[in-house]
Amino acid sequence: MAIIIIWSALSGPLDRRGITPALFLAASGFLFGGSVLGVLDISVESEAVQRVAELALVLILFSDATRLHFGARRYTLGWPRRLLLIGLPLTMLAGIGVGVLIFPTVALASVLLLATMLAPTDAALGQKVVSDPAVMTRVRHSLDVESGLNDGLAVPFFLVALEIANAELQTRVISAVISNMVTQIGWGLTGGLAAGVLGGLLFRFADRRGWIRSEWRQVLLLSTALLAYTLALTLGGSAFIAAFVGGLAFGSVSGAQASAGIPLTEETGGLLAAVVWIGFGALAFTLVIPNITWQVILYATLSLTLIRMIPVAIAFAGRGVPWQTVVFIGWFGPRGLASLVFALIALERGVPEGEVVLTTVVVTIALSVLLHGLSSVPLVAAYHRWSEDQPEDIS
Repeated sequence: MAIIIIWSALSGPLDRRGITPALFLAASGFLFGGSVLGVLDISVESEAVQRVAELALVLILFSDATRLHFGARRYTLGWPRRLLLIGLPLTMLAGIGVGVLIFPTVALASVLLLATMLAPTDAALGQKVVSDPAVMTRVRHSLDVESGLNDGLAVPFFLVALEIANAELQTRVISAVISNMVTQIGWGLTGGLAAGVLGGLLFRFADRRGWIRSEWRQVLLLSTALLAYTLALTLGGSAFIAAFVGGLAFGSVSGAQASAGIPLTEETGGLLAAVVWIGFGALAFTLVIPNITWQVILYATLSLTLIRMIPVAIAFAGRGVPWQTVVFIGWFGPRGLASLVFALIALERGVPEGEVVLTTVVVTIALSVLLHGLSSVPLVAAYHRWSEDQPEDIS
């Protein structure tokens, strides 16, 4: 916790110098971890580590889904829709194609899993890009909405890929694989809808009658997110699907006043994510350094560039979007918490060529934390200089 306290105290000056929370926390974890000072004793197989990571993603998924429901009323969804419905599937397909070429000896099921794990983006790794008014509002909004929704949309694809890869490892029959997938997705949807609708309707009912005190709005929303998580685990469903669907359901039925309740859930998820980033720094390099190959580095580099940028360019094709904006949006698709949590789950379940998959994900995230964090300040400044004379309403 001392590391988080130090970041909190120095967050202003560090942020102005382009040092993101993830970069500072991961670097601190590396310094105090077993690779250097040996102060932090963390095991990747620890159930506590996995539960904290899962809960962090659950709270972020829920708050993002709830927040973006309200945001959709104020902004057009044209660009985010193209990024999510065209860019995201194409990113997965590109990841599979490149993976087959770079890792010819790795099972196709594992390549499929790798591509789905690295498809979601995490705007928090380049927070300045989505918060700095120097970036055009529409660009900031598009990146924020894409990041908020694509991890939730990627979850079903990840679950399917994980079941296929795990089945190949354990030689399970296809009927068992399908049954498990349907169970996780179906009960996840059920738990999320039940919690989101119940919490949202209760909030709306109490708020209209003036029963709910302002300080308890945030507690109600956080409790609804935890209820979705608990219901999903109890029913045997996916907690991530439950959180995402629960957030959408809560936002749909709770009324506009519920948006004031989001910060506590968002900040609690952010605090847990901070712990995860420290653990990532402490563990990552110790685990993967012996397994890093030129193929891993090549795939990680392409994942952050062409595998992301070409689908973004295709998504915007024919829309008259300037190439500078396409490149800017294409570059700022960092890989972060969702990919890391997916990797922990895959490690726990077991997949063919798991070392290659885990190493590639960790190296990609590490490069993303470093490159997207350090590039945000200069690239925002450069993009601002170009965009000053550009209209906001690019189609």
